[in-house]
Amino acid sequence: MGALMIQGTSSSAGKSLITTALARACHRRGLDVVPFKAQNMSNNARVVKGGEIGTAQYLQAVAAGVEPDVWMNPVLVKPEGDNRTQVVVLGKPDLELSKLAWRSRASLLWPVIDRSLKRLLTEHELVLIEGAGSPAETNLRHTDLANMRTAQAAAARVLLVADIDRGGAFAHLYGTWALLPEAERALLAGFVLNRFRGDPALLPPAPEDLERLTGVSTLGVIPWLHHGLPDEDGAATPATSLSNFSVAVVRYPTASNLDEYKLLEQVVDLRWADQPQDIEHSDLVILPGSKHVAADLAWLASTGMAKAVSGRARRGRLVLGICGGLQMLGERVEDEGGVDGSADGLGLLPLRTTFKAAKLTERVSCSFNALPPPWHALSCRSFSGYQIRHGLTAARGPVAEALPNGLGYVSGSVLGIYVHGVFEEPAVLAALFEEQPTRSLDVVFDELADAIEQHLDVSFLLSEAGIS
Repeated sequence: MGALMIQGTSSSAGKSLITTALARACHRRGLDVVPFKAQNMSNNARVVKGGEIGTAQYLQAVAAGVEPDVWMNPVLVKPEGDNRTQVVVLGKPDLELSKLAWRSRASLLWPVIDRSLKRLLTEHELVLIEGAGSPAETNLRHTDLANMRTAQAAAARVLLVADIDRGGAFAHLYGTWALLPEAERALLAGFVLNRFRGDPALLPPAPEDLERLTGVSTLGVIPWLHHGLPDEDGAATPATSLSNFSVAVVRYPTASNLDEYKLLEQVVDLRWADQPQDIEHSDLVILPGSKHVAADLAWLASTGMAKAVSGRARRGRLVLGICGGLQMLGERVEDEGGVDGSADGLGLLPLRTTFKAAKLTERVSCSFNALPPPWHALSCRSFSGYQIRHGLTAARGPVAEALPNGLGYVSGSVLGIYVHGVFEEPAVLAALFEEQPTRSLDVVFDELADAIEQHLDVSFLLSEAGIS
């Protein structure tokens, strides 16, 4: 039983990436390793045994060669606006807890986190723990469940990561160390400089100066890696592509599950869209999932995107809605469960959605029905995916089913489906875009493990975690 924790000097320092790389590296060394993140804040989630967890922990589990489970991310906070979130506890939404003020939740959430952590520590050889944000946010210290409190509970050594590409990395590392209490400083096993571009010979004497000031060594300098994994929030700028086929994904304020479009970058010119001109010349426009459908519908109307999407549909140009996007394509969403809000939809499909308090989370394998042009390339194509939703949708007029059992509908150039993951199926991508991605997840995980073994002292870190 051992534990190693990866914390950062800030959000987006590279904690998730390094944890994923270490998970695959440890798995390749024959270790029984599992990921853990006490509390994650993201609208990107995957369905696993027991409910849903953050996508980052799902990918880390896959990299580690273990089945993802809700114990690996016991608390998932899903933003629904600037001051509203849904709290998912052990895979299931807790609507009463979600109503509480942020600072009132910690005492109720910690027992669940502590129990989950102890379970994983008992059952596995090594637990790789990812922190959240920074451990040195003094205004959040009493409610911070995901950093040093977790490290202390696991008796974990801590690797502190800074993004050197942003600039000021040594100041970030020193400032974080300086703001930590002495007992927490003692947990630091080393520093890591992430996303370095350039000649490492230019770094001295800064690492030596930092060690002299703090007593903590810099254990690795990780180069900028074109890793091929989705951003933890699924909103990083897509990779540049020379493809002739362009896809615009509408990025409304609470767009969710944007990570499922990462593989698309290998076969199309993918762009996020937040204004009408962004979709004007796209071959396909996607309305992705939404954590707050009514609010995002209002945003579509206020920005002119609703008019632009409807206009292209009337001109016979491709529009696809997935999950919340499907609900938006209908005539109306009605909130009977007090979970979202009621609103008129775009009216592009004769559908009505009713929100209930219960949330559906399940893995799904399905096949498209025979579809008319312009969607005929998807006819009878199979794929595996997942559902995460509150809404129940019913047809209010003649409309063809694109997927069986009410999982999808099609009318002309407009297609709506409930199942996430269709663009993670290489055969579907090949059918739609006549090109298959060449870089699989396993390839990406192994490339990350190779890089982490080359640029970070993994053996030392494992010894610090009590793994010989």
